Amino acid sequence: MEASWLVVLLRTGVQVLAFPVYLLWYLGLWGPFCKKAFPHIMAWVAVTYNEKMSAKKKELFSNLKDFAGPSGALTLLEIGAGSGSNFEFYPAGCRLICNDNNDNFSKFLDKSLSQNPHLQLERRVIAPAEDLLQIPNASVDVVVCTLVLCSVESTDRVLNEVLRVLRPVSNSSGGRRGEACFRPPHRCEALKLPAV
Repeated sequence: MEASWLVVLLRTGVQVLAFPVYLLWYLGLWGPFCKKAFPHIMAWVAVTYNEKMSAKKKELFSNLKDFAGPSGALTLLEIGAGSGSNFEFYPAGCRLICNDNNDNFSKFLDKSLSQNPHLQLERRVIAPAEDLLQIPNASVDVVVCTLVLCSVESTDRVLNEVLRVLRPVSNSSGGRRGEACFRPPHRCEALKLPAV
């Protein structure tokens, strides 16, 4: 009997705490609030995340220059660029195309670009990662997407867009440059691609 009262009390407490969220959602204000608040939260979290992941990111991004195009310049598309927390790890002279579907990240992206003058911003694409039609076919050397594939509507569509925008360069395995960076075998099967 006492346990049922405790459950009722806890349930009521959760409902009272969640009421403002439900009210904002009902009034159509929750989505816009989240879209504005999320960049601030991510900019704050990115500082701590980069401190903890710095060594690993340096290792992961250390060979980016090896993927430069025939001209020697590296064109990099970052999907879900957010506040630009990866910029410090990109090689000097890198030409960036930044994609995010939330334009409220702009001021944080600008700040990160000013702190990383070794990079050149080619363009910003405000669009879902599944719809990168503003980026021409076979126009980028490297695609980076960190902490973003978990929040897209269709991972398969995003990966197909990645394949579309990557510059085709044959390698010894017959694949395209960069495919091994993001193609675990179970995704290859879903996309009907050979495993790398």
